[in-house]
Amino acid sequence: QVQLVESGGGLVQAGGSLRLSCAASGRTFSRYTMGWFRQAPGKERDFVAAISWSGRSTYFRDSVKGRFTISRDNAKNTVFLQMNNLKPEDTGVYYCASHRNTYSRGSSSPSDFGSWGQGTQVTVSS
Repeated sequence: QVQLVESGGGLVQAGGSLRLSCAASGRTFSRYTMGWFRQAPGKERDFVAAISWSGRSTYFRDSVKGRFTISRDNAKNTVFLQMNNLKPEDTGVYYCASHRNTYSRGSSSPSDFGSWGQGTQVTVSS
């Protein structure tokens, strides 16, 4: 089992930036595709971005393309989500997740991810 701890959330004005980090421990981080999801109050948990185990492939929901980037440092067991030009609709709790299977392709489905962090709140004011 892997343990995931997110950090970097906060309150920011529209147009601002935040960088989220997710530190992993407990198993070989570099073998697993990692994802970021978010959940707004009263809504389902939505896919935001994912990065393959190698870091060579990245995936984004349409609404964040060109504004968010995802990266990973396998030597430090950490995945990052750089969020620029934030909008009020980006508000929510952001969760880091690890894919269930090793060496998997990217996925946007929460059910494909078996380990989750506690989440970090991101609030974007207008």
